[in-house]
Amino acid sequence: MDDLKEEIAAAAARLVVEEGLEYGPAKRRAVKQLGVPARAALPDNDQVDAAVEEYISIFCAESQAEELRALRELALQWMRRLEMFRPYLGGAVWRGTATRRSDIYLQLFCDDPKSAEISLIDRGVRFEVRSVPGLQGEMVDALSIHALCEPLGEHVGVHLLINDLDDVRGALQPDARGRAPRGNIAAVDKLLKEDDE
Repeated sequence: MDDLKEEIAAAAARLVVEEGLEYGPAKRRAVKQLGVPARAALPDNDQVDAAVEEYISIFCAESQAEELRALRELALQWMRRLEMFRPYLGGAVWRGTATRRSDIYLQLFCDDPKSAEISLIDRGVRFEVRSVPGLQGEMVDALSIHALCEPLGEHVGVHLLINDLDDVRGALQPDARGRAPRGNIAAVDKLLKEDDE
């Protein structure tokens, strides 16, 4: 990896860990902060992933495991509440690089895109709706909730991305390193049990 990409990856990693940014926005802001030309080649997500892991091992080694567990437990609670929408956990909480600044991202797969909204309304859950790029790059609704994470003593963003039921197969394709990009309830439960061992 060339030095500039390495420098961008390191700056992006700091933003991911300290501010909870996702990789794309973190890379773009890192480029701005470093004064690098906007057309510079960016590091890929695997390079940022490695930089995030290194940053955590240096600056967050004592607290990160506990914070990650708290976020995974909260994610699992929401996944069980929304089980009828076939939830999958993704992002830093799934990958194991989350800290207290990270949000939770759940992909929901629905027959009717409005059914998840109706379910939240029926439960008295307040949420905001916005459009974000989906799994295939198309715009999808994201329902954003502020949920209390008791072990951390603060509210965490839980984002429910609404997908068509047919998109579930494509959502499970492994990444370039053969890792699952997201996991269902059983997979998240397994991660938590492995942490207990």
